[in-house]
Amino acid sequence: MLLSRYMHLHKGKGRRHDSVLDRSAYIMLSRIRMQGPMSIGQLGDAFGLDASTLNRQTAAAMRAGLVERIPDPEGGVARKFRITEEGERRLDEEHSGLVASLDRILADWPEEDIDAFAGYLRRFNSDIERLHGMPWPRPRVAPRPAGS
Repeated sequence: MLLSRYMHLHKGKGRRHDSVLDRSAYIMLSRIRMQGPMSIGQLGDAFGLDASTLNRQTAAAMRAGLVERIPDPEGGVARKFRITEEGERRLDEEHSGLVASLDRILADWPEEDIDAFAGYLRRFNSDIERLHGMPWPRPRVAPRPAGS
């Protein structure tokens, strides 16, 4: 909880309020970027959310220019949401800010402690997703270069 609170309180430092992504937009954009265009049904399956909640979230993301609706690239009936260039830019900006915050927190940690913490956090998140039946396929994370 403290980590979440810290990130929430510090994520907007030095940034325009309208450039900060809310948690739901960040998660949705991350998933669409990783898996490609997704329908409301696919987003619902991925996050365990109902269609009305996702309709509100995707509508807000569309108004902000973060996603756009497109015909299913595979020829299906449902329209899908694709991340826009603005969505990509804002997601990258938000990610960089989160990483910078974590770097400040972990600045005095030995490298082996950071690696162990990252491994436990990945395992913790994967186990939560497994227990809820909603695993998130993620690319393998390359080891951190020495001194980074």
